[in-house]
Amino acid sequence: MGGVPSTPRWGGAAEMRPAETAEYLIGALVGEKSYPLASDYWQKLLESPLHLRWPAHRVLQASQLFAQNNCKTRHLAKILVHLAWCLQECVSASGVPSAALVRALNALYISSVFLKYFIENAKSDHFEELHLSLDENEAKPTSFSKGGGPGRFQVKIVYGILLAENYQTIEQLVMHSVLSFLGKVDVSTNTYLLHHELLNFMLIAMSTQLLSGPSPGPDDSHPLIDAMMVQESSFVSLVVSKLLLNYIRRPNFPIDSSSYSIFSEVNQTGVLQRVGSAAANFVLLPFNLFVGSTGEATRSPLAENSLNVLLILIHYRKCIETDYVKDRGDHSSEPLPKEDACFSENPYCKALENAQDIEFDRLDVEGNVQNGPLVRLPFASLFDTLGLYLADERSILLLYSMVQGNSAFLEYVLVRTDLDTLLMPMLETLYNASRRTSNQIYMVLIILLILSQDSSFNASIHKLMLPNVPWYQERLLHQTSLGSLMVIILIRTVKYNLSKLRDVYLHTNCLATLANMAPHVHRLSAYASQRLVSLFDMLARKYNKLAEMSNNKMHMPNGESKEEDNLPEDTTAELHIYTDFLRIVLEILNAILTYTLPRNPEVVYAIMHRQEVFQPFRNHPRFNELLENIFTVLDFFNSRMDAQKMDGEWSVEKVLQVIVINCRSWRGEGMKMFTQLRFTYEQESHPEEFFIPYVWQLVLSCSFSFNPNSINLFPVDLPLEDSFVGEDGQKLQSGGLNGLEQQVDVLA
Repeated sequence: MGGVPSTPRWGGAAEMRPAETAEYLIGALVGEKSYPLASDYWQKLLESPLHLRWPAHRVLQASQLFAQNNCKTRHLAKILVHLAWCLQECVSASGVPSAALVRALNALYISSVFLKYFIENAKSDHFEELHLSLDENEAKPTSFSKGGGPGRFQVKIVYGILLAENYQTIEQLVMHSVLSFLGKVDVSTNTYLLHHELLNFMLIAMSTQLLSGPSPGPDDSHPLIDAMMVQESSFVSLVVSKLLLNYIRRPNFPIDSSSYSIFSEVNQTGVLQRVGSAAANFVLLPFNLFVGSTGEATRSPLAENSLNVLLILIHYRKCIETDYVKDRGDHSSEPLPKEDACFSENPYCKALENAQDIEFDRLDVEGNVQNGPLVRLPFASLFDTLGLYLADERSILLLYSMVQGNSAFLEYVLVRTDLDTLLMPMLETLYNASRRTSNQIYMVLIILLILSQDSSFNASIHKLMLPNVPWYQERLLHQTSLGSLMVIILIRTVKYNLSKLRDVYLHTNCLATLANMAPHVHRLSAYASQRLVSLFDMLARKYNKLAEMSNNKMHMPNGESKEEDNLPEDTTAELHIYTDFLRIVLEILNAILTYTLPRNPEVVYAIMHRQEVFQPFRNHPRFNELLENIFTVLDFFNSRMDAQKMDGEWSVEKVLQVIVINCRSWRGEGMKMFTQLRFTYEQESHPEEFFIPYVWQLVLSCSFSFNPNSINLFPVDLPLEDSFVGEDGQKLQSGGLNGLEQQVDVLA
């Protein structure tokens, strides 16, 4: 195969020339000859300082030859077994010897590049070409023991037993070793690179998901990620803890690589960085990226990859066989109906949901001891880190996963007095909606909706004053409460999207959050109050236009319209939507006036200043009931204004002064009490159809490349920044907004 030798030779001049030996070692790996697990070949391959710099086309040739011969040699399975043994040695040895690190890194680089090639070019749905098993005629190893001098190891062979009692498959052995190292070995100067490459390896191992469709089915095969799901709960908890701690602590690669003992000896990092530095850009973050510029030193690739791996793990869903699948037969091509899908429990998701603050003991509120391993996290540090990195869409998704799934963390967030740490970057994201993906905006709105379900949150955000808001450009906002800013930004988000009416759920989320906040509004700013009334005005004008169009359409012969009228396909449905929006805004105003009027003179002023916008709806059968209280307030304050003797013209200050004085005497007489609205968010019953494609889109956009022709998880024909929005702007490429459908309930 071109420059790839198929028949390596040992000894002679090759022993004296490391570069040539490297050629033969890699040639042997991809060649036809099968080397047993106990062969000295593996030791030479993994311990040699292989100084190769193959261009991409040679790596491709080697991969093709490897794929051709792997069915006979089973070298992929064997190098994965050796990788597992190297990692076990690193875990068991004190101080992680440099020789063990070199072997582990070399095994990682080699297996990563070839495993990725196999997955990207898989010809079967079950990845049979991986051949993750040993030949029946070969002795099956169960363990290894060090010996034969420093840095050498001998394989202990036991016949008739498959790998080990606890690992029925090579996949389980390898992933157990990977998770064990990540969970048990701390990140240090010596181990940083191995930690990072193990995370890269996990991304590759889990990338089989990219070849499946957006709806997980019982026939989907993900051998390596499934092996991660059946690991012991103690390992799962350790891994979730370490991944989150990596995200929080954000360790950086030391600029001075000479401090690495593995570099001081061979001045290289491992085999495949030299074998395919060009091809490795697909799967590996080359060493020079860590140390190439001071600007990159502020980033933490380890933290980012830890977050990538964690998000994929917690959102993975394994569809298991049901009675329906058995009844229809094994060879049926009929897709599994959603209502019949059944998923096994995800231990990583469960571990994250049960994570507790490290500051508290293991007793829950009822005094019961938690059973099983528990993830212990510094919630304070996680809170602060999230606040710093919420501009990253992946951090938004992590925050959603925590507040939606982990009640302990949600409670912690709600009692923090510095809620601006989280809210300000999220509100800035909404402010810059035109430069953000629709999914990112949607996740932020859901987080705000979840937080607004708590009355203490709604009260505290109005007590926290912001000296200024530098990113808000329309006007200067000085000494504005966080609650007022939140009202301003939510209304701005509605207005930005409402003209297109492309995402009803987005608008509903905004209005639902405002409705939850309304009974707790305290001293809403003048600008926020004006924006609230102007929102009603804009919705009213749109409603009137639709009502007129619908009325004209009904009076046309046979319901036909001229082409130039350009009527929407379903004006009636759109009219109903705007009717609901108007009613929610009126409910918001009612809640403020009913429960908090004395504390909100600016709201009263805004309603009085624009009272003409409410007049056309006073006798409207759909809105008159909700307008009664507004006109009761208007009648009260108008009468007080009329009774006031004034010299000269009324000014804003004078009107507001009269309102403030009369707010003190307001008793709410004649006000009609409505059932207080409370909107809650509930995750849709099949969230995996949204989250699995979404997570992988984020990972591919920032730190991982994959052959786009092999991706079936989501369409890839659109630019990445636009790939989240469907043709009509409402449906996601991953299957529609119903993939994350919110349930908004009105609770009495």
